[in-house]
Amino acid sequence: MVVTEQLKGKDFLCLSDYTKDEIMYLLDLAAKLKSEQKQGIPHPHLAGKTLGMIFDKASTRTRVSFEVGMYQLGGMAMFMSGRDLQIGRGEPIPDTARVLSRYLDGIMIRTYSDAMVKELADYASIPIINGLTDMQHPCQVMADFQTIIEHKGGLEGLKLAYVGDGNNMVHSLMIGAAKVGMNVAVASPEGYMPDAGVTEMTYTFAEESGAQVLITNDPEEAVADADIVYTDVWASMGQEAEQQERLMKFKGFEVNETLMKKAKSDAIFMHCLPAHRGEEVAAEVIDGPQSVVFDQSENRLHAQKAILVALMK
Repeated sequence: MVVTEQLKGKDFLCLSDYTKDEIMYLLDLAAKLKSEQKQGIPHPHLAGKTLGMIFDKASTRTRVSFEVGMYQLGGMAMFMSGRDLQIGRGEPIPDTARVLSRYLDGIMIRTYSDAMVKELADYASIPIINGLTDMQHPCQVMADFQTIIEHKGGLEGLKLAYVGDGNNMVHSLMIGAAKVGMNVAVASPEGYMPDAGVTEMTYTFAEESGAQVLITNDPEEAVADADIVYTDVWASMGQEAEQQERLMKFKGFEVNETLMKKAKSDAIFMHCLPAHRGEEVAAEVIDGPQSVVFDQSENRLHAQKAILVALMK
């Protein structure tokens, strides 16, 4: 069965559910859609389709990119706050899934619980897209991979170094990198390491693809000879009360010019945004010539359009 047929109607919950061929197909499609959009070539692949977007967490890039993406694809996106839906008043998730499946052609959800997204997918008869949970951020990684390909020409064999909190962002990066054969090194402080289950899964995928994996507490060890240096905020949404404690625990994990010099001279710097200059990244790095953070942000639009087309067309 060709990849296009495999993806029709499929959920996009975690990159662990996708093969290397499927991931690369989506990235190729994203590049094609981006090229067409830049040339002004219409691509109304989802004309007449409606995407429901459930938000339990605040959003800039996710909401705008999905709404604009559906518009450019000829469809419509509908914003739904979790607080305003009956699901926010205790309606069972299976009931919500069955009802929305009668109205919509797909659902993107940005929320806290991975289990909630999985239950929604279990009972919905339309594709469910994980726009972010506390454990995963797969849509961002697809935009990141598209950006890396644009700047480095490919993925396989490159070294991606992540410095910072072992959060949802690094979980999806680890899984995705191991799937496509990209070497990955993660440096986090003790007590803030990536999830053990995700780490075990990453090693398994790396064995299959030939990728190398390093998990350490030493940022310099992780960044050594890296092609890509990546970081994220030290306190994500819902962790604001831990901000001051985390500032102390993450001392020495800032990506600054000194740390960037440990990477390859042509290394690129990445951050999923929003960023806190002077905390996880120095201003001279994120605003410097090695930074591709706004290319990443733009590619959220194109990578997600590819996901929408593949799943919903």
